[in-house]
Amino acid sequence: MINLIPNKEKREMSKEFYFRLIALTFLMLGISLLVFSILILPSYLLASSSRVSFLNKLEEQKKEIIPLPDQNTILVIKNLKNKINLIETTEKNKKIFSQRILNEIILKKIPNIKITEIIYKNDMKEGEKISISGRASSREVLLSFRRTLEDNPAFSKVDLPISNFIKGSNIRFYLTLIPS
Repeated sequence: MINLIPNKEKREMSKEFYFRLIALTFLMLGISLLVFSILILPSYLLASSSRVSFLNKLEEQKKEIIPLPDQNTILVIKNLKNKINLIETTEKNKKIFSQRILNEIILKKIPNIKITEIIYKNDMKEGEKISISGRASSREVLLSFRRTLEDNPAFSKVDLPISNFIKGSNIRFYLTLIPS
């Protein structure tokens, strides 16, 4: 096909096409912004009216006189503070029978010692006590176990009654520990 349009006119036509395209783009952008503004207007009005009512309520509350607490309320507050302080101090001073103490006992156990029972007691009069019962193969093994526990800084006192040494072998023993 033969091209009959001169080059100069072709350039002018392409310029004209781009100007129309740009004008149409700006027109569509303007219409889109107008539609968006119309659609968002109710939300904006609702938010601004809510803000105004919130600020009005805030001003009213600032103007209100706060009543002073009565004697009964003050006593309740002091009582609650005392209870909270009591709980906090007992939690700080509280010793917990923990896995650490169990590990100290079990790790110091000699192979010829069989522990059958560990009992933890916390009595108000006597304090904390850990009672251990079990079997030892001989007196020497039991004495060695007691010395190992005495050397451990986790325990302040180790009490092994002499009655445990009556038998010479296969000794059923009872041991009392007081944690540090």
